[in-house]
Amino acid sequence: MKRRLFGNLAAIAAALTVSLIAPPVSAQGVITLNFVNAEIDSVIRAMGQITGKNFLVDPRVKGTINISSVKPVSADLAYQILISSLRMQGFTAVEGKGVVKILPEADAKQHFSRTYGKEIKIGGDQVVTQVYPLQHATAAQLVTVLRPLIAPNNAVSAYPGSNTLVITDYADNLKRLTQIIEAIDTPNDAEFNVIKVQHLSAVELALQLSRLFADPAGAPVQGGGSAMLITADGRSNNLLVRTDNQGKLKTLRAMVAQLDTPSSGRSNLQVIHLRNADATKLAETLRQVAAAELRATSSTGASSVAPATPAAATTSGASSIAGVTILADAATNSLVISAPDELYNSLRAVIEKLDTQRAQVFVEALIVEVTSAKAAELGIQWQGPLLQKQDNFALIGGTNFGADGNNLLGLSASIAAGTPLLPGAGLNLALGQMITLNGEKVTSLTALARLLEADSDANILSTPNILTMDNEEAKIVIGQNVPFVTGSYAQTGTSGAIASPFKTVERKDVGLTLKVKPQVSEGGNVKLQIMQEASSVFDANNPDGITTNKRSIETTVLVGDGEAIVLGGLIQDDVSNDINKVPGLGNIPLLGALFRSEARKRTKTNLMVFLRPVVVRTPELLSGLTESRYDYIRNVYGAYPAQKRWLLPDNSPDRLPDLKLDSMLTAKPALKPIAPEPPPKPAKSAEPEKSPNDFSLWPN
Repeated sequence: MKRRLFGNLAAIAAALTVSLIAPPVSAQGVITLNFVNAEIDSVIRAMGQITGKNFLVDPRVKGTINISSVKPVSADLAYQILISSLRMQGFTAVEGKGVVKILPEADAKQHFSRTYGKEIKIGGDQVVTQVYPLQHATAAQLVTVLRPLIAPNNAVSAYPGSNTLVITDYADNLKRLTQIIEAIDTPNDAEFNVIKVQHLSAVELALQLSRLFADPAGAPVQGGGSAMLITADGRSNNLLVRTDNQGKLKTLRAMVAQLDTPSSGRSNLQVIHLRNADATKLAETLRQVAAAELRATSSTGASSVAPATPAAATTSGASSIAGVTILADAATNSLVISAPDELYNSLRAVIEKLDTQRAQVFVEALIVEVTSAKAAELGIQWQGPLLQKQDNFALIGGTNFGADGNNLLGLSASIAAGTPLLPGAGLNLALGQMITLNGEKVTSLTALARLLEADSDANILSTPNILTMDNEEAKIVIGQNVPFVTGSYAQTGTSGAIASPFKTVERKDVGLTLKVKPQVSEGGNVKLQIMQEASSVFDANNPDGITTNKRSIETTVLVGDGEAIVLGGLIQDDVSNDINKVPGLGNIPLLGALFRSEARKRTKTNLMVFLRPVVVRTPELLSGLTESRYDYIRNVYGAYPAQKRWLLPDNSPDRLPDLKLDSMLTAKPALKPIAPEPPPKPAKSAEPEKSPNDFSLWPN
């Protein structure tokens, strides 16, 4: 309590001292400061009277402060002394519009402060923000250099879009950082270099030197610091080098000078191992390029091409073009080239551009067919005497609709013949009587009523997927190979009898077929040549041949990577209304139903084909795509286990192993050494042990 009382008295004394000295400030412009263990808020209040500034103090700003000046100072210098004293206590000042906010240093960067460009117009220990655009250096790399020079509670960040630094720190420190940035942000004349190569291939030389000057730990040469980037310009056969280490550059120039010498022999025989291209196909292209180069450089303008003999071209694939030999070794996928240095360098540049990894395209197709058929039939048929006079004459009448099992007369005749036909589908009500025919009593139908209502819906979904390389045609067929009779003829035997007819058959695929050839452009679009067909057997018992349903699309489309498009489809609605009736009588209300038969049918078919290509350029994307499809099949494979029965063996499928290599290897049983005696058989358990990955709980 006494300490607080003394502190208040000291603050009051300090305020009184300032108030006594304050009047001379306006007259003389100087003031003597003497604050000993004074509360910060009291000192700020007194400083507001001296400088005329408005202060806003954060509630977290607490403590005492000591300020003393031997000589009188100006009001502006007194303000800077206050800000420096607050910084030593962990507080700072942020100048806003008409107010100075005193708050903890850690929160200063989140408040409004003055923002400047390359030139800081104020000094002192007040927090400001600087936006510094760089011309030569990289902002992201410069952040690591400046971060240790900035207060831990302040911030520095880089915006790569415009290569700009954004720094929030004290004004005096920002002036020091500006000098450091200006010294670093200067052009480096030795950064980009061109080294001429006269005899060797710049492409091959760049590959060798890149491996030689790489980091010993295996890091790539493109890194920062003293790393070196080496590439080749195939058109001019020069090396392009980027480095900031003059010592490495000097060593590189000396090594190139020692290596770039003409070949000692009469020919330059080189073996090039290809990474992606096909050596046989690429050799044909290089022969054409070599012939064109020799024709272009010929002084007489005549062709210097000496065609190879057919035997040589067939057996070895060699080309004898004015002393140039190009061989393709299919076993190692390599090229063997013998040519002058200048021509070889040109061919090597062509090989480097053509031997690139081709993209792959994963094509997903979706074929959806929805069919709905509704049918209804209602009809009455009858036969009987209308007027009959015994032993003289009879008038017989009736109706006759339909055929086979749907016809009254047909059913009656089949019953009389002893081979009754099956009635048509639906409800059939027949009225019959016994009659005498050829001395035998048989059943005769005199009336038939048919009622039928049929409703058939079908949803067919097919999702064929296929993966192929760029510019390579791929085909997937899922279906049956059905025989189609194309002709027949009979052979006559030795006795004149006709033998069994001989038929010629042609087999065709019936089912789902997807054939696609993609072409990937540099912009990311995919050009697709597509042939899609969905066929099925409609009538296999037709004596004239098998009847099939076929729906096919052949088109060429341009689609973006990963975008889905609709290729085409069919929307069909068939409505039929068949009425068979007796003229006049069939139109009578109610009673007209005895003289007509009506059938209605409506069939709706909706068929759509969708497609989505995905360009696969990286192994990671291909691996993720494969794992997703494998996991789906892995879950479906064990989703429907067979129910256990007491007398039946358990033939539930085992779960497929994990796709990862280590899991697949551990899933296989280890090989055991050959023993002289077989190991004892383990005792069979009453019930097999259940694996934690068992799918017996998978929902049906």
